[in-house]
Amino acid sequence: MSLRPWFPLVSWSSWAWLALLASSLLRPLQAEEGGEVTGQVLFEGEIPRPKRIRMNADKECDKMHGETKVYFDNLVVSEGRGIRWVFVYLHGVKGEYPTPADPVQMLQKGCGFSPHVSGVRVGQKLEILNEDPVPHNINCTAKFNKPFNETQSSGNRKEQVFTNAEVMVGFRCDLHPWMGAYCGVTKHPFFAVTDEKGQFTIRNVPPGSYTLKAWHEELGSQGAPVTVTAGASQAVTLTFKGGQ
Repeated sequence: MSLRPWFPLVSWSSWAWLALLASSLLRPLQAEEGGEVTGQVLFEGEIPRPKRIRMNADKECDKMHGETKVYFDNLVVSEGRGIRWVFVYLHGVKGEYPTPADPVQMLQKGCGFSPHVSGVRVGQKLEILNEDPVPHNINCTAKFNKPFNETQSSGNRKEQVFTNAEVMVGFRCDLHPWMGAYCGVTKHPFFAVTDEKGQFTIRNVPPGSYTLKAWHEELGSQGAPVTVTAGASQAVTLTFKGGQ
């Protein structure tokens, strides 16, 4: 008498279907391993009036904007007191994270840098493009990376890779003194730049305790402790005082 196993035989296709089902059930749990830090950066004090940029020193730059008024981006505060162009990042992040293959772009457009504030990873390409019909200059005032200062003709592309973390790296155009921009260089992807309402979101943060730091070119820097838990969103509000 032959012995037969008591459990029913399962075909290969059935096993494959069960494996697919198991992986789909596990996927949401993997997505929730990271948390989220959201918040807003506010201004305390009398809201400053926007300062107009006068481009009449270069007729070509002035002609680009016609009758449209252009203003400096060094201190932009909304009616709701949100501060734009604040670089926000986490301090105390451990581990290594892959360097993105896609470059970060900074444009010279309308005789101004765009965006005014950005972020790039250590080892990631920063592309600076001159989309204007006039020449510009790139004067990079890095302290922990190699600075450079060179002219950039119309349509020219400059690629730069920073090897050290630095908050922040400054850029200006010596041909047009109103042009300026900043770029934060970090080893990890957990940073953001505030929008027109002063709001920001940093996603997929590993659970743990960090210091949330905020940098503004005129108002300085500050930080606040933040604890991130898996699948949760942590809200933080930071306030800068004017006139300091």
